[in-house]
Amino acid sequence: MATYTASIEKLLDCLIRLPGIGRRSAERIVAHLLGASKDEVRVLSESLNKVKESVRFCRICNNLSEEDTCVICQDLRRQKDIVCVVEKPGDVTAIEKAGNFQGVYHVLLGSISPLEGKGPSDLKIEGLLQRIKQGSIKEVIIATDADTEGETTSIYLTKLLKPLGVQVSRIGLGIPVGSNLEYADSTTLSKSLESRRTI
Repeated sequence: MATYTASIEKLLDCLIRLPGIGRRSAERIVAHLLGASKDEVRVLSESLNKVKESVRFCRICNNLSEEDTCVICQDLRRQKDIVCVVEKPGDVTAIEKAGNFQGVYHVLLGSISPLEGKGPSDLKIEGLLQRIKQGSIKEVIIATDADTEGETTSIYLTKLLKPLGVQVSRIGLGIPVGSNLEYADSTTLSKSLESRRTI
């Protein structure tokens, strides 16, 4: 027997489609919204519409932006000759939170995944090549994920970029800070040894 109204069930169905939201989380969100003021719900609704209407991809790097170019590409203090290549806009946010990268980005908007039918032509690689051919980029840091798709994308990009005369590097992969070697899996340990650097 249904315990929720038709409108609540419809909202629950919409929330469950969001990543990371299961039925229980959706029910908690609905309970919160039902207890919130109309103004609070209106602001949430307007914010959702505003994001959908105004957010687009930066014409230079494909990061999220509300203007033609994102705030990072507009920032004159950034080192425009160092480009960090990432898979998605969320990766830009993660690197920015670390606070020590002063270059700019290029977001591929995906990774090479043959099982999902995604090849190089499905990624935003052409814009990166154009930026390099303009001659203003000295180094490309490949910061794709450490999974199979990310590694495949990294290898493809390295082969594509090396002949262009630009320095290509890969972010270090391996043991997280604060963890113990005995608990690391063999793949992580292997990557850590491969990613070693001189001190």
